[in-house]
Amino acid sequence: MKKKALRIGVLTGGGDCPGLNAAIRAVSKSLMINCSAEIIGIHDGFLGLIEQRTKKLNYADCSGILSQGGTILGTNNSASPFNFKGKDVSTEVMDYYLSLGLDGLVVIGGDGTLSIAYEMSKLGMNIVGIPKTIDNDLMGTDRTFGFDTAIGIVTEALDRLRTTGQSHKRVMILETMGRYAGWIALHAGIAGGADVIIIPEFAYDIDEVAKACQSRMGEQHYSIVVVAEGAKQAGGTLTVRETNEFGSDPIRLGGVANVLKMQLEQKIDAEIRATTLGHIQRGGSPSAYDRIFATNLGCYAASLVANQHFGTVVVLKNNQLCSTSLKNVADKSRLVTTESPALASALSMGICFGNADLIPELHSLKHEIPGSVGNHWPRTKA
Repeated sequence: MKKKALRIGVLTGGGDCPGLNAAIRAVSKSLMINCSAEIIGIHDGFLGLIEQRTKKLNYADCSGILSQGGTILGTNNSASPFNFKGKDVSTEVMDYYLSLGLDGLVVIGGDGTLSIAYEMSKLGMNIVGIPKTIDNDLMGTDRTFGFDTAIGIVTEALDRLRTTGQSHKRVMILETMGRYAGWIALHAGIAGGADVIIIPEFAYDIDEVAKACQSRMGEQHYSIVVVAEGAKQAGGTLTVRETNEFGSDPIRLGGVANVLKMQLEQKIDAEIRATTLGHIQRGGSPSAYDRIFATNLGCYAASLVANQHFGTVVVLKNNQLCSTSLKNVADKSRLVTTESPALASALSMGICFGNADLIPELHSLKHEIPGSVGNHWPRTKA
């Protein structure tokens, strides 16, 4: 008796990011070629399951999309089956999933989307997750696709801000995305040669920031500051742009660069300009790295589906692809810590984080230094 071909759904949820189409392409083509699977695209994330909007994807649908930004399936970051316009419609969504005759569902998303996926898996939905987010804050994986492209965009913006900062002898402040994690600001700040990097994980002291900017103005006549949208002053609160009660995260951050600008204007005698990149960080064609990474994740996810390893998510650990339970990534965030090698490098280069408690650390270098007797720089300058 001929074995029934797999029928697999695919959706992209949460905020868009470069590499989504590469992941859709990889999952779909791998399953079509190796399992003769039928692929059902779900429109606009979990909203498509709520509103029962799907489309069968053929091979041609998944061709020529590798370099495209966004997602051919559409996405949504405010439609949870457990709280859709104030109602729990998860049972109806599960019934629709069963009516489609799906053997499994590949969910491409960040922490919010994969948290929903975990809850749906507990109701009986067969799910394999793929981690994506420009914020790079998903627990259980060392990296998410979309992050590389985002930091490249921010780095280019910093290069451009430097030339105008140099020309006018100004302090230039750039606000990045990242929500409650500082990965984008940290990595792009290093790549863009920032003098000050302010991230959510370490509350800033405006006097420390002002001192660093004033010092750089004296040495090089301009200063570059990168601030993550979730950063806040010691003893202060987050800068909230707006709220959305039905979203996976009701708080939408934004505006901290302007807050910082006004604070610095009271501390230093210099022209200060603030720029917020916003959704520019999400758009456009994915970098070569993100195209390859999303492809690798998608193909690995397809193999998990083929082997019926559901309730899992593909992750990168120690530069190797593997899988972990959806439970391990649901409702959790991976933040920058003092153990982060990039933070250690930035501190040892003299980059200011607006927090006097942070001192240069050599965690990432200590095993490479012959005869090293410690992993800290001296607390005071020689």
